[in-house]
Amino acid sequence: MKGSLLILAFFTLGCFAGYNHWLPSEWSGSTVSTIVLYILMFCVGIALGHDKTLLDKLKGIDRRQVFLPFMTMAGTLAGCLVASAFINNTASESMAVGSGFAYYSLSSIFIADFKGPELGTIALLCNIMRELFALLFIPILVRWFGPLSAISTGGATTFDTTLPVISQSMEKEYVIVAVFHGIILDFSVPFLVTFFCSI
Repeated sequence: MKGSLLILAFFTLGCFAGYNHWLPSEWSGSTVSTIVLYILMFCVGIALGHDKTLLDKLKGIDRRQVFLPFMTMAGTLAGCLVASAFINNTASESMAVGSGFAYYSLSSIFIADFKGPELGTIALLCNIMRELFALLFIPILVRWFGPLSAISTGGATTFDTTLPVISQSMEKEYVIVAVFHGIILDFSVPFLVTFFCSI
């Protein structure tokens, strides 16, 4: 949760800096955000590459549970499609925001580059809210709806940010599922966001 609040604080600081013209106007262009995006993608690759036990962990997953990340994708996108009927954004814009799956840093940069800062800001806030919701309510969701629904709520964060909460709230066998779920959604974010932004 501390990480999410820190991101939100930097976002707010950026808004103030832009409004008061504290930084050069060139910094608001897409070049800087694209460079940051490449660095983020590189860091994700490093994180995955450093975990030598990752393949061994993934081999222990039940075959039926392999479909969980794809069900999370389908459910999230279906919800975004329904929500688009009640808001001013198009279906593709709503699904682009939802395709962040709580990976706010990466998805908001992509969306801001493709669709502008307004939708990028919406993506940032929506995906931060999803992560915060997961951090707060995973223990309750496990009791009410079972471990798989709780993992699904965490989106891409089940690989890192929400993993400690997951490991404390359910049996160890589901921790492996959560890691797999997070990796697949993590990997899908740039492709799905780009796809929905381009249609």
